[in-house]
Amino acid sequence: MSKESLEWLNRNTLIGFTDKRSKAWHYRASEQGSEPNHYPGAIPVADVKRRLFSWQALELPISIEIPTDVGTMTTISDEGMPIRFQRVPGRKAIAASDDYSVLGVFKDGYQPHQYEDWLLNNVAKILDDNLSISSAGLLRNRAVAWVEVSVPDNVITPEGVEFRPNLLATTSFDGSLATTFKRTITATKCDNTLSIALSEHGPQMKFKHSRNSTARIADAKAALEIIYTAADDFSAQVARMTSQKVSEADWAKIVERLVPVDPDATSTRGATLAAQKRAQLNELYFNDPRVTEHTGDAYGVWQAVNTWNAHVMPVREKTIRAERNQIAAIDGTVEKQDMAVFQALGLMGFGQDLALAPLG
Repeated sequence: MSKESLEWLNRNTLIGFTDKRSKAWHYRASEQGSEPNHYPGAIPVADVKRRLFSWQALELPISIEIPTDVGTMTTISDEGMPIRFQRVPGRKAIAASDDYSVLGVFKDGYQPHQYEDWLLNNVAKILDDNLSISSAGLLRNRAVAWVEVSVPDNVITPEGVEFRPNLLATTSFDGSLATTFKRTITATKCDNTLSIALSEHGPQMKFKHSRNSTARIADAKAALEIIYTAADDFSAQVARMTSQKVSEADWAKIVERLVPVDPDATSTRGATLAAQKRAQLNELYFNDPRVTEHTGDAYGVWQAVNTWNAHVMPVREKTIRAERNQIAAIDGTVEKQDMAVFQALGLMGFGQDLALAPLG
């Protein structure tokens, strides 16, 4: 994972609807450049095209340097030796059209999905006119991109949980992600990304980077009733979770399952880190205003763990937290984390033997 600087995050990500949710943690007025990247309402499509997707992914042949003599040389190597270039068959590079930076190397069958076509134009074919862009950005030196589309207004459940249902469209040029359309939930109180119960079995579509993938876009509209079903499904999940009471003893058992300590471990470092994680979870669950409204029920457990994953889990450098959180929403990490919580709560009513994923 690349380490995005504060300047990168302020110039290559766009954050919308700040009137309804707070600014991103990485917002710095001094790093904004000539125009801000935060919008009080929806992000204009034209701004996404101009500021993020104004370039194309080029398919370029790959050659290697072969040592040779002066008679057959093509150029001089960096070490001052005569070399000639030889084409690598069956391979190509994907490079940005504006600066020719290489984003990935693939076999000939790989088909790049242009960001503007797949994350803007194809999303427009799927969704209604009353949906608006709430965030968009480039990560990993432009090799990964996303566009998030949301309803204009937040949804508030009868239990007082305020959220925003989204369609998250993403793709990559480095081979890390298939083009994916999936539903997510933004918890507006803390801007966490939440999954919907069993969402890995719910509405989402993935498109491989192959030459016949474009023909499948017509199937997406029927398969993806994402945003509207997300609101209903998440509201039902909130009702279910807030009705399940969690005692302090239950909470202690959940923390023990999510942050296990190996009694046979010879190193004290693991025990120290586990104790630190457990203390942080307890602080969130019992004292953090993002959670305390639901301390004592299953939703509070979920929110505490999700908040730890998004805002407390250690990162090597503070500036990569936003990138890590966005990648987690894209690549299925959030779903795995939330499924671990569901399992610890005993909410999963089917008989699959899912491995519990420890935190961090």
